[in-house]
Amino acid sequence: MAPHQSPPAWSPLNKVGLALTILLSIGNIASALGPSPDVETGPPLGILLAGSILGLIGTVAGILAWVKNNRAAARLAAITIVLCSISALPAFFVDVPAGIKALVAAMVLVTVTALVLTFSGPRSTR
Repeated sequence: MAPHQSPPAWSPLNKVGLALTILLSIGNIASALGPSPDVETGPPLGILLAGSILGLIGTVAGILAWVKNNRAAARLAAITIVLCSISALPAFFVDVPAGIKALVAAMVLVTVTALVLTFSGPRSTR
């Protein structure tokens, strides 16, 4: 691509992936607002704060990627949702309710779906 050309516009599939990325990021912003009570098992406050910060960064980056057609911003937004998903994986290895494990599994599946859709290339016309 020549320096004066803009990157190709987002395809509809890419936009669905970006929308999922933005929604996941918005959901992560609220993670530190309601930390687990001391009697319940849950992530440490530091992890919740990190999730909120990553959610804020991911939301801004996702919106910039959508509005400005910025591929670097899309990569940054993707990194934030991957890091948030990784931070939730310990739920599979500790004694937490099955509902929490199902929620984490759903978040991981939506994250993978968002990544695949966001970065899928144009379809072949064969």
